[in-house]
Amino acid sequence: MPTAPRHPARTVRHGETFVDDYAWLRDRESTEVHAYLEAENAAADSLLAPLQPLADQLYHEMLGRIVETDLSVPYQWNGWWYYTRTEEGLQYPIHCRRPGSMEGAESVLLDLNEMGRGHPYIAIGSFGISDDGWRLAYSVDLTGFRQYTLHVVDLRNREALITPRERVTSVAWDASDDLLWYTTEDPITKRSDRLHRLDISTDATSQAWHETDETMNIGVSRSRSREWLVLESGSHTTSEAQVRRAGAGNDPWRVVLPREAGREYDLAHHGDHFYLRINDLGRNFRLVRIPTAAGSLDSAEEVLGHRDAVMLEAVESFAGHLVRHEREDGLPHLVIHPLDGITAPHRIAFSEEVYECYAGANPGYVATHYRFGYQSPVEPMSVWSYDVTSRERVLLKQQPVKGGYDASRFTTRRLHATAPDGTRVPISVVHRADLPMDGSAPVLLHGYGSYGYPYPTTFSSNQLSLLERGVVVAIGHIRGGGELGKAWHDQGRLGHKENSFRDFIACADALVAERVVDPDRIAIEGGSAGGLLMGAVVNSQPERFAAVLSQVPFVDVLNTMSDASLPLTVGEYEEWGNPAVEAEYRWMRAYCPYSNLAAGPFPPMLVRTSLNDSQVMYWEPAKYVARIRAIRTNDAPLLLLTNMGAGHGGASGRYDRLREIALDYAFVLSCLGVPGAAPLSGRP
Repeated sequence: MPTAPRHPARTVRHGETFVDDYAWLRDRESTEVHAYLEAENAAADSLLAPLQPLADQLYHEMLGRIVETDLSVPYQWNGWWYYTRTEEGLQYPIHCRRPGSMEGAESVLLDLNEMGRGHPYIAIGSFGISDDGWRLAYSVDLTGFRQYTLHVVDLRNREALITPRERVTSVAWDASDDLLWYTTEDPITKRSDRLHRLDISTDATSQAWHETDETMNIGVSRSRSREWLVLESGSHTTSEAQVRRAGAGNDPWRVVLPREAGREYDLAHHGDHFYLRINDLGRNFRLVRIPTAAGSLDSAEEVLGHRDAVMLEAVESFAGHLVRHEREDGLPHLVIHPLDGITAPHRIAFSEEVYECYAGANPGYVATHYRFGYQSPVEPMSVWSYDVTSRERVLLKQQPVKGGYDASRFTTRRLHATAPDGTRVPISVVHRADLPMDGSAPVLLHGYGSYGYPYPTTFSSNQLSLLERGVVVAIGHIRGGGELGKAWHDQGRLGHKENSFRDFIACADALVAERVVDPDRIAIEGGSAGGLLMGAVVNSQPERFAAVLSQVPFVDVLNTMSDASLPLTVGEYEEWGNPAVEAEYRWMRAYCPYSNLAAGPFPPMLVRTSLNDSQVMYWEPAKYVARIRAIRTNDAPLLLLTNMGAGHGGASGRYDRLREIALDYAFVLSCLGVPGAAPLSGRP
């Protein structure tokens, strides 16, 4: 295996001296760095060669379950039906529309296969149609660095209407088809901080707002009613909204409620009021409304009070009703909230023990039906139309799974672990229905636990390749996530971060205690902040796990959070802390995976990163693997794979991404000793 040269770099923080032998890997332009990453890739390919037949088999299994030529459920807006479609053999979706009905002639809006030709990566950011239906504003990233370029085209003749704008983060059309608002990010920190007004007719831009608070990011949007433009500034704990009537000429933007540290709110427009989801009286938010003309929180009318057990996650506004997105006991709910002053709100009923539900495409303001998506670990993704008055629902489409998938062959359920401090931690579990629960099964246990994001319990046809082979798949819904509201997030961030790691280990313990899995056959996976989780629990119990999949892992916490010039750092102080403050430095020092690596055995590990990752820089996982390789006392497989042409999410093409997943699964199956998977040695 490659050995990274050591070039010691010394840093002193709060009286403690750190020696970083691998800081040189930060030089993205260095030929030595590129040579090292390529050498690691070659070594990993060599070591994984015995698994390639299995990886190929898994790839073809997974591909065989996908309908390669497919169509999304079309939605209607402003006289057109919009949809995306895929074609067999093509990596990317094609964005299309038809006039009047789906019987109209198809117009291709964007064909990512053509646009991405000659590029290793492509992703669409913003996508917005002007009110007259003939101008398309879209942004595209061709590197994976999540740096998007804005284009505006006339859909009648495909003529480019503006000079491309760089580093665009959001767009919103005004009521005038010649006026577009867009936001841009700082070229160094990638903080979205400036709002611009673009006159399409002259291709002239003027800056309309600059957000100077370095913890805040901004984004611009238009209300579903199409009457208001909304500019939101937000950090992880504080937010502020400014509004401006669409078509208001040169009228200024107006602050709805001035920012107040620790107070978050967002808004939805309805008639003469804004409905505000706000956490002024409790962490889980309440719902109030204020007049659009002007209003204060003191005079706001409370529509729904704060509830300790229910998180109000979002509110959508329609002409006759609201839709409340809520989460209770870890499960999401959709609540239809009529605005007639008579009819009581009601939840859309779901019967499964573990599931996901979420908003579908609902661009129209005057609507009698609500479109939503639903899926669970055993139920493929489906799109439903719900009559908000009769409460009848119609299935518009369920994603087909080729090969005769039978959901009854699998089962999903919710278990609970008990953390060392007595906290009950939910675990979602899926496995083959006939699998003996005798403590002999292998498991792949996932975790994240950061930023208040609930870990989704979705369906994956790819995952069937694990389930069919007798692997249990589980998710630990640990603190730091949002499964149980804002308090759940608070208990796993800043000085409480180590609760996330203890919770995850408790989830592994519970699966063993319930005789769901074999204690010697536990594989774990996490990405980004979930990769930090992987690093921390491996440092805590290095001999506990049979395999570790660490995707773009945030493992060099102290060094990254000490460098304010890196993308995202300053805004992340509210999640992790600021190492310049000694007390906060001590929090991070206690668990930072890279800083706490110690000589000893390490489990088999496959670590993935991408050269163009703007969220977790490639050098974090590269340094992490280099140091483990230098200090470990055993010879378990330790692999670093760097995608040299992608970003945080890995490959953008659907076939390329499938290849990556197949190889990951082959690695896990090998380490778990599943029949048919060749064993790996520690050397190529």
